[in-house]
Amino acid sequence: MKLTVVGCSGSFPSAESACSSYLVEADGFRLLLDMGNGALGELQRHIGLYDLDAIFLSHLHADHCIDMCAYFVARYYRHEGGRCAPIPVFGPEGTEQRLTTAYADTPSASSMSEVFDFHTVKPASFEIGPFSVRTEKVRHPVEAYAIRVEHGGRSLTYSGDTGSCDSLDELAAGTDLFLCEAAFTHGKENIPDLHLNGREAGECAQRAGAGRLLLTHIPPWTDPRVNLADARAVYGGPADLAAAGVTYEV
Repeated sequence: MKLTVVGCSGSFPSAESACSSYLVEADGFRLLLDMGNGALGELQRHIGLYDLDAIFLSHLHADHCIDMCAYFVARYYRHEGGRCAPIPVFGPEGTEQRLTTAYADTPSASSMSEVFDFHTVKPASFEIGPFSVRTEKVRHPVEAYAIRVEHGGRSLTYSGDTGSCDSLDELAAGTDLFLCEAAFTHGKENIPDLHLNGREAGECAQRAGAGRLLLTHIPPWTDPRVNLADARAVYGGPADLAAAGVTYEV
């Protein structure tokens, strides 16, 4: 598998990165994990506008899904070649309604479903193209899911947004690459069931026995170097910061 970080900023885009969006590719299939603020523009640096095969939305906060409204425009109003066929979109219950409300002026209440084939995510194991995936609910103020993607005996686990929880530990167990949020700073923010800090992300990776840790979703007001140092202090494997535009082989 190939992972490309389209965007990795938390809460709102930074000067260096769009918000959360990660492209996973194998066997010519392209799966996008989240499409936050600014992600659609950055995605076009890596693939064509209509080259995606499926989209997974971890939850419905704007910094993970709002560019789906812009992608609706690109797919619904395309004149050259006609309107796009529906692309599978996997998201929490109410995804279609949330995107329709956010757009606010779709031609009809069902316009989103004319270009997006919505599937409701629950804790489950299923297939997306060539990928075997497993989803687990994690701890966040809204319904939110982490996802494990497997192909060819390799695995990638993406935390989405979450506080510490057993379900994330179990999902990430033995994963080759753990893409884990670290929005908070150890010793600074302490809000349960909202986000992880760098130390907590490192502890989760250590408990899971993850092969490699990539910290992501760090807001522009947070020093990522502190979070990385905190993670490395408790995790024995290789740990780095996710960076927009960088590609990783899994």
